[in-house]
Amino acid sequence: MTSTPLSDRELRAERWRLRIRGWSDFAGRFGRRRDGVIGVGVLVLFTMLALFPNLIVGPLQTATTAPGQPLQPPSLEFPLGTDDLGRSMLNLTVHGARISMVIGLLATVVTVLLGAVIGIVSGYLGGRTDTFLMRITDFFLVLPTFVLALILAPIILELVGSDAEIMGIPSTLVVIIVVIGVTSWASTARIIRSQALSVKERMFIARARVIGGGGGHIMWRHIMPNVLNLIVANTVLVFAGAILTETTLSFIGLGDPLLPSWGVILNSAQTSGAPGLGAWWFFVPPATCIVLVVLAFTLVGGALDDVLNPRMRARR
Repeated sequence: MTSTPLSDRELRAERWRLRIRGWSDFAGRFGRRRDGVIGVGVLVLFTMLALFPNLIVGPLQTATTAPGQPLQPPSLEFPLGTDDLGRSMLNLTVHGARISMVIGLLATVVTVLLGAVIGIVSGYLGGRTDTFLMRITDFFLVLPTFVLALILAPIILELVGSDAEIMGIPSTLVVIIVVIGVTSWASTARIIRSQALSVKERMFIARARVIGGGGGHIMWRHIMPNVLNLIVANTVLVFAGAILTETTLSFIGLGDPLLPSWGVILNSAQTSGAPGLGAWWFFVPPATCIVLVVLAFTLVGGALDDVLNPRMRARR
């Protein structure tokens, strides 16, 4: 008894059915990780703050629109107190979420793209190309990321100009994004390369070569899907590191004072002497947000690695 070949519509329907079943299976396994669910909940909260700050706390307050007196403690009018200019700390902290999250997201995109491309190319091509790319990777791995970022940031900002804009984004933010991406890709490249070395030895890669598949086609259509899970899990952890690096660079004065990220707020608190004056409400809210976001990304990254890594599942 021979089976009837499926039509194109039936094949598409079957593919969608398999995808939906795969997503449902992933959601079920991820839902059993309580730490991952908590992390997602925290990230959803901060994502809403970053997307709709004007709806939540109104427009960003400036020195000319500050409604309070400098360093007012928390009250009914100002739940988180005011800063040294009389601006509501609740307003600044919520608007700071947008700046910090956007910088972290764009820097993560740069980091993951660089790391994934270099890792896949190095792992698949091997030979001298692999040796050359890995020596460059080792160079960036050896150098402390923050020290390298600290050196590159003012140099690039001087070349670009602090008053310039790139695609509507102030150059000060673009420089931080580029610096974080350029200094943070090495570990991602190492991780992706190790997986690419394993994937390229599998039988389906040999069959793709036999039927005439080129290197670019094989890397994009065959290796990339097989390392995508690793890329996703690593991206979440890179995001956390990007926010920490942005905070540190802004805290030492490399941020844009007109766009108050959490790091810029902490820098203002330190500059105004808030810790010495006992004005804890000036630095505790942004610092708490940073800790919560980084912790949430870490929880989600650990849960994703556990769920997406077949070896981890096999151990259980």
